[in-house]
Amino acid sequence: MHRSDVLIIGAGPTGLVLALWLSRLGIHARIIDKTSTSGTTSRALAVQARTLELYRQLDLSDSVVQQGHCVEAANFWVKGEPVARLPLSRIGEGLTPYAFLEIFPQDEHERLLIKRLEAFGVSVERDTELEAFEETGDGISATLRLPDGQRETCQACYLAGCDGARSVVRKALDTGFPGGTYQQIFYVADVQASGPTFNGELHVDLDEADFLAVFPLAGSGRARLIGTVRDERAEHAETLRFEDVSSRAIEHLKVQIEQVNWFSTYRVHHRVADHFRTGRAFLLGDAAHVHSPAGGQGMNTGIGDAINLAWKLAAVLSGGAEARLLDTYETERIAFARKLVATTDRVFTFVTAEGRMADLLRTRLAPFLIPKMASFERSREFLFRTVSQITLNYRRMPLSMGVAGHVHGGDRLPWAHDGEGDNFEPLKSPNWQVHVYGDTSDEMIAWCIEHHLPLHVFDWRPAFETAGLGRNGFYLLRPDTYVAIAETCSDPKVIERYFKHHGIRSFFG
Repeated sequence: MHRSDVLIIGAGPTGLVLALWLSRLGIHARIIDKTSTSGTTSRALAVQARTLELYRQLDLSDSVVQQGHCVEAANFWVKGEPVARLPLSRIGEGLTPYAFLEIFPQDEHERLLIKRLEAFGVSVERDTELEAFEETGDGISATLRLPDGQRETCQACYLAGCDGARSVVRKALDTGFPGGTYQQIFYVADVQASGPTFNGELHVDLDEADFLAVFPLAGSGRARLIGTVRDERAEHAETLRFEDVSSRAIEHLKVQIEQVNWFSTYRVHHRVADHFRTGRAFLLGDAAHVHSPAGGQGMNTGIGDAINLAWKLAAVLSGGAEARLLDTYETERIAFARKLVATTDRVFTFVTAEGRMADLLRTRLAPFLIPKMASFERSREFLFRTVSQITLNYRRMPLSMGVAGHVHGGDRLPWAHDGEGDNFEPLKSPNWQVHVYGDTSDEMIAWCIEHHLPLHVFDWRPAFETAGLGRNGFYLLRPDTYVAIAETCSDPKVIERYFKHHGIRSFFG
C-alpha cells in the first residue's frame, strides 16, 4: 500500500511549495492534482518581497527575479491621460533585499516549482483525484481515483488540502466557508499589444469606464489586462469573449491590441474558512481563504501558509517536536487571513465602486493624493511594508515572546545590510538559530554548542540600530525566519525553558 508522510491535494503554488519545503526537510510528500497539466493561464502575477526572502531557503529567489519582470512604476490615468506616477523600483530600499515589485505569472511560477520539486525526486501525479478520506488511529486513509479510472487506497500521516476555492478537502471536513461574492465580473487577458502603456510599467485607469489595469510581463509588448465587466454583459459572463468587453477603458489607456493569447472571466469572492485544521487534515491557500486581487496578496498568502505548516510538520514527523506544535498553524495563519480579507475588501470596494461620488473620488481626489503620497518617504514605505507582507507578524501568539530593541517575538527579523555583510545570509538554512547583535555570554556560546543550536554573533554596527535590532541580547529564530524569542539578556535558560514549554526537542528540520 502506498504510504507517505504527507498527502498533498492540489498542485498550484501552495501545494508545490509545501511539497518542496517538506522535501527539503527530508519529509516524504506525495502530491496529486486532478488536472492533466500544470496551468497554462493564471491570474496571480506579483511575487511579494516576503515570498522572495523565504525563497532564499530553496535557492529560488534569483531564478524568480531573473525570469520575471521588475516594475519600475505605477501610472494612473484619467480621461485618457496619465495624471500620476508612483516610482516602485526602489520603494522598499533598506527594508529588504527585494525592494521592488516583481511580476512573475503563476503559470511560469508553477513550472519553476515543478522543476525544482523533480530535483528532489518528487513528481506531481496528474489526472488523480481525491474521492474520500478518513482519519485512522495513527494517520489518514484516502481513496484516490487514478488516471485509468481505477481506485487506490493510500495511507499518510497527514493530509494537506491545497485544492482551491472549491476544495474537496474542505467540503469533506464540513468546514464552513463564510463570506460573499462581489457583484462585478472580472476578465483577465494575456495580450500582445502596443501603445504608451506598454513601456514595462503598471498602468491603471481610474475613469468612469470599466476598471482596467495593464500589468507588464517579461518580453516586448506582452502584458496582462485585468478589468471589470459591468452592465447587462455581466449576466452572460460564462460566454463572454474578449470582443465583448468594453473598449472604453482600453481606448482610454491607448492600448492597441495585436493578439489575444488567452482570455477568461471570473467572479471575486471574499471568504475565510472557519477552521484551517481538523485533526490530521489541514487547509491552505484558496481552500482556506479567498479574497480580492487587490495588492496581489492571494498566491503569496498561500505560499506563506505552506511554509508555516511545512517546518512544523517536519519537526513533528522527524520526532523533533510534539504533535501539539501543529495547533499553532491555524492560530497564526487564520488571524492573518481574516485581516487580509478585511483590508483587500476596502481597497477593492474603492477601486470598483460605481456612482457619481465614487467616480469623483477616483478621477479628482485620487490623482491629487497619489502624487502627494509618493513625495513622502514615509508614505511610500508604509505602502511597501503593507503590500510586500514584510509586516506580517505573529505577535502575542503562542510561539512568540519578548521584546528587544524595536523587535517583538513573532516579527519577521528586520533586514540589516551594509558594506560589512547581510544578517539574512544565515537564514538560508531552514533551522532554528540564534542571532546576537553585539556581545553574548560564555554560557550562551557553550549552551548552543552543546545543543547543536547554530549561534550567529554579529559585531555591533550602526546598520543594526537603524534596523531596530537590540544590542547584546538575542533573537531565537524559527525555521521560517520569524522571531520566536526577542530577549535583552544573554541567558540560554530562556531558550531551554521555551523549547521545553513547547515540546520542541530538535533544532533542525
